[in-house]
Amino acid sequence: EAHLVESGGGLVQAGGSLRLSCAASGFFDFDALNIAWFRQAPGKEREGISSITRDGRTYYLDSVKGRFTISRDNAANTVYLVMNNLKSDDTAVYSCAADRIRHPTAQAVVAMGLALGMKYWGKGTLVTVSP
Repeated sequence: EAHLVESGGGLVQAGGSLRLSCAASGFFDFDALNIAWFRQAPGKEREGISSITRDGRTYYLDSVKGRFTISRDNAANTVYLVMNNLKSDDTAVYSCAADRIRHPTAQAVVAMGLALGMKYWGKGTLVTVSP
């Protein structure tokens, strides 16, 4: 059975950094997956914050652009999200998700994920940024 497991969340002070990991298991074709990161803060709508396509194209939500970096290591079946200069507004549960759809752009991965969901989801990891 295919699984996505997030790790790397925790408590950090504003201005600090974290690296989230999305580890995939049970996939025979990890390199064919598009992976996206979503977050949801209490009382707020889910946001699609970043994605990386099967061929390495990336997308970032404007509010994280320049601070967050997404990358993938197909040999390790893992996608990373490095988050720098964290702000209190970044506090949320961060989840990764995957699909195999041939999206036209990296942004489309997130857009479809928000609109229709994605085939595979992790359970999330909590990021708390203290002022």
